[in-house]
Amino acid sequence: MNSEIFWFLARASGITAYLLIAASMIAGIVLKSRPFGTALKAPIALDVHRFITTLALAAIGIHGLALVADSTVEIRFGDLFIPFGAPYKPLWTGLGVIAADLALIVAFSFPLKKWLGGKNWRRLHWATYSIFVFSTAHGIAAGTDTTQPWAMHMYLGAVGAVAFATAWRAFAGPPRPASQPKGATDVQDRDRPVAV
Repeated sequence: MNSEIFWFLARASGITAYLLIAASMIAGIVLKSRPFGTALKAPIALDVHRFITTLALAAIGIHGLALVADSTVEIRFGDLFIPFGAPYKPLWTGLGVIAADLALIVAFSFPLKKWLGGKNWRRLHWATYSIFVFSTAHGIAAGTDTTQPWAMHMYLGAVGAVAFATAWRAFAGPPRPASQPKGATDVQDRDRPVAV
């Protein structure tokens, strides 16, 4: 197969993964802060968050494998998991690897939520902000499309959207708990896989 196909696939999947990471961040913040009140049901928001996260992880995997298959940059399979070992822009590529590693850790922490405890699990979930920051730095500094105006608009839009959602969560305060029937549990306490 023509190596140019892998190069286009690597670029397209990297951009897709970045946008999905941003969307997953926003969906997670919406799930937690519930800015739409009862208009958006928590189980629906949770399912959307999980679905976007799954797509993001798939896009990250395609991005990495396409880079290994491509000959434009020399990325070895091990470079996908061990940061700063790739010959191409090792610092910025390494930040992308750390973001991907953290995304996998957070995603696979969900079945371990009871073992970790809710407080530790939530602390681990704060790593999603690092995932977003490292992904942004990786995309801007290592991405070959960064010089294009549309790419910089994409990064600015994603950063602005995540910053706005985070500010909303910080300044709007926690949502008022709805009265629940005795024995009901909050959607956040479910042991369903959610990530990033």
